[in-house]
Amino acid sequence: MLLHVDNIHKTYATADGPFPVLRGVSMDLQAGETLALTGESGSGKSTLLHLIGGLDAPDQGQIVLNGQDIAALDDKGRASLRRGQVGVVFQQFNLIPSLKVADNIAFQARLADRHDPQWCVMLANRLGLEAQLQKYPEQLSGGQQQRVAIARTLAPKPSLVLADEPTGNLDEQTAGTVMDLLLDLVAQSGAGLLMVTHSMALAGRLSRRLHLRAGQVA
Repeated sequence: MLLHVDNIHKTYATADGPFPVLRGVSMDLQAGETLALTGESGSGKSTLLHLIGGLDAPDQGQIVLNGQDIAALDDKGRASLRRGQVGVVFQQFNLIPSLKVADNIAFQARLADRHDPQWCVMLANRLGLEAQLQKYPEQLSGGQQQRVAIARTLAPKPSLVLADEPTGNLDEQTAGTVMDLLLDLVAQSGAGLLMVTHSMALAGRLSRRLHLRAGQVA
């Protein structure tokens, strides 16, 4: 078992009072498995993804990754886990404007002290970025920037890849190509993939689908 999520609750304070975003969500993910997380806006998909990625802490429940309870870690522990075991692909590419493509790809792996130059070269080649390595992000198209973001995420060889609407800013044809590459490279790396998506077509390409409604598994 790669990931075990048990009875996760998360409530945020709002001007109108406490708002429960997640209300007892449980799920599992095996190594090498791909899972689509679907649901209407506000159903808690991105919140769950952020909790699993250690970007925030739940109010209640367990999130166990490779035998380690993420929910029990402090900020420093969650940051260490994100560097080494969890890779995140955002809808906004979040590249570093001042770094060239080659350095953006290697950035996360270097932080985790897991930089493998041959693996980075392979990722760049597979993602069609070999001619773009000395360019800056602003010189690339949206599709190319998302490919760089995927390469950066996979460079440290994480156990778990989290993707939040990774093709949401791309046109349909580019989105299909980027998704093909993401699924292929995740399979090659042996990582598990949990992807938030509104697209039933994309969700249908993954091993399983988990649907959230009002903060609970529907």
